[in-house]
Amino acid sequence: MARRLVGPDDADDVTQDAFLRAFHRLGHYRGDGSFRAWVLQIVRNTALNAIEARRIEPYEAIEELVEAEPAGSARTPVDQLEGRERRERLEAKVRLLPPAHRTVLVLRDIEGFSYEEVAAVTETPLGSVKGRLHRARSELIRILRENTYDWGLPHEL
Repeated sequence: MARRLVGPDDADDVTQDAFLRAFHRLGHYRGDGSFRAWVLQIVRNTALNAIEARRIEPYEAIEELVEAEPAGSARTPVDQLEGRERRERLEAKVRLLPPAHRTVLVLRDIEGFSYEEVAAVTETPLGSVKGRLHRARSELIRILRENTYDWGLPHEL
């Protein structure tokens, strides 16, 4: 999650900082929710603090949003290059989303968290998570449609 929010260059530092914070705050864990959600909340907050402190654009690896090749299929170098270019264009488009929308999109659609887990990690009401996710998806579709040559998306879904 840290890599997807701050990029590969800063992910190790953010992860280490988050685990140190979690270790020092183990006594504050109440056990109300899942331990995983509690740790990911710390990772999220640490990543957002790092983004704010460094004033960098978060980076998301969005390979899962780009069509995956079937297992066992041989990809030519041209196919590999086109796939990498599509991922890079998609990553650039996702970086245009506001951080709150980007976070719920990554947690729900890429990491596969349930709505309740996303709400726990982001400390946001469930309805707000659903609303942000809807707006994030709608905004991403709008952004992608601005250059239909790259994506070939229909004008209406």
